[in-house]
Amino acid sequence: MKLWYQSMTRQAAWGGYPAVLKGILDRVKDEGTEIHVAGITDIGGVGDQFRYLEYLETGEVLRNVASAVKEGYDAFLIGNIADPGIREAREIANIPVLGLCESAMHVACTMGANFSFVTINEKFTPRVVENVDRAGLRSRFVGASRMNVERLTDLAPGFEPGPIQDELVGQFNLAAKKNTDAGAEVVIAAGGVVMALLAHAGIHETSDGVPILNGIVNLVKQGEAAVKLDRLMGGRFVSKKCVYAPPPPSLIETFREHYGADIYPTVKAP
Repeated sequence: MKLWYQSMTRQAAWGGYPAVLKGILDRVKDEGTEIHVAGITDIGGVGDQFRYLEYLETGEVLRNVASAVKEGYDAFLIGNIADPGIREAREIANIPVLGLCESAMHVACTMGANFSFVTINEKFTPRVVENVDRAGLRSRFVGASRMNVERLTDLAPGFEPGPIQDELVGQFNLAAKKNTDAGAEVVIAAGGVVMALLAHAGIHETSDGVPILNGIVNLVKQGEAAVKLDRLMGGRFVSKKCVYAPPPPSLIETFREHYGADIYPTVKAP
């Protein structure tokens, strides 16, 4: 099984995060699963809490979806809490495409009666809450408290033991306690870097004993499960009705003439 794990970080700008992420993926994957980790290389990779910057980076993500399909990957995993490009990616691909946020929310609903987020900063919070509504899970959502990390790359030093890691973990714990005081039964760290940081620090529950869902681990295991289901269902895991339907063969030649020969690699010309 081959999984493509798409990070939204420029790996050279994030200190120990890429190595820690790879270590987590290697540790939790099934025997026989290969995981290719791709970061952002074309533009950005350091500020995707801003919508325009996320938009600029998402083009590379979608090009990578097409590459993953052509190269025979079995699933594409979007390892960013905003799930950037997830609908477009599902329109492109005929393999399972899973997002960090959507997968975490649905599994959290099997862990407790409700869930909550700890976001990285104020700007990130509305983007994550929009995913709650898109998933139709507002009734299971307690709320979102936030850390105060304005510059995302300021998380990078947190992968080394010391005062910066202690400060970041303290911020997370304080925000998580606000959620659990409000009745949250599961806490999700709303950011792949923070998920990795907490796992690296050995933190899997809040100060009052509420589980913290490790979204990275969950995304990998859900990805593996989706591939297995796809095989058992005769390759019909991905619905191509309406929302995720690509252009029909009758239109694809015209679209390729104007948008490029590589678009929608799963659609055969008539």
